[in-house]
Amino acid sequence: MINRRHFLILAAASVAAPLAAHAQATEKAAAFVKSTGDRLIAVVNGPGSAAAKRAGMTQVIDTDVDVEGIGRFCLGRFWRQASPDQQKRYLDLFHQVLVTNITSKLGEYQGVTFTMGRSKEQDDQAVISTTVSRPNNAPTAVDWVISNPSSNPKIVDVLAEGTSLRLTQRQDYASYLVHNNNNIDALIAAMKTQTEQGK
Repeated sequence: MINRRHFLILAAASVAAPLAAHAQATEKAAAFVKSTGDRLIAVVNGPGSAAAKRAGMTQVIDTDVDVEGIGRFCLGRFWRQASPDQQKRYLDLFHQVLVTNITSKLGEYQGVTFTMGRSKEQDDQAVISTTVSRPNNAPTAVDWVISNPSSNPKIVDVLAEGTSLRLTQRQDYASYLVHNNNNIDALIAAMKTQTEQGK
C-alpha cells in the first residue's frame, strides 16, 4: 500500500521527468542554434567570393532548415489545390528564393556577431532567442523557432524583432494569388523571375 509520503515522491517524480525532458530538448535546440549561427557568421564574415558565399549558405540551409515544411506553410491553403507537378516546381523555386533572399545581402554585412539569449518551449517546438549585431547598426533581436528539438532539430521560422519571416512570406504569396485569380502557375512564374534577378 502506498502511504502519503510515497505518493508525494511518486507525484514529484512524475512532474520532474517531463520537465527534465523539456529542459534537455531546449538545451539541445540552443546548441543547434549556436552551431548553425556560428556557421552562418563564418560565411557572412568570410573572405570568399559571392558565389562561394552562396554555396556555403546553401549548404547551411539544406542541412539545418526545414525548407519543404516552410515552403508548404508559406503556400498555405493553396498547397492542397496545387497539382503534384506544381508542388514540385514550387518547392524547387522556393528553395532558390530562400537562398537568394539570404545571400543577396551578404555583401552588405561584415563584422557580424550574435549572442545567445534565453530558450523556451512553445508547444512541440523550442524558441531560441539571440541578438545579432552589425557595425554601425542597432542590435537586432532574432528568435529561432526549432521543430523536433529533442530528436532532429530543424529551423522552421525566424522572428526578426518579433516579425515572423515565414508568416510574412505566406501573406505575400496569398495576396499575390488573390490578385492573380488564384493562379499557382502565375506565382511560380513570378518566383522564377525573382530568382533569376537575384543571381
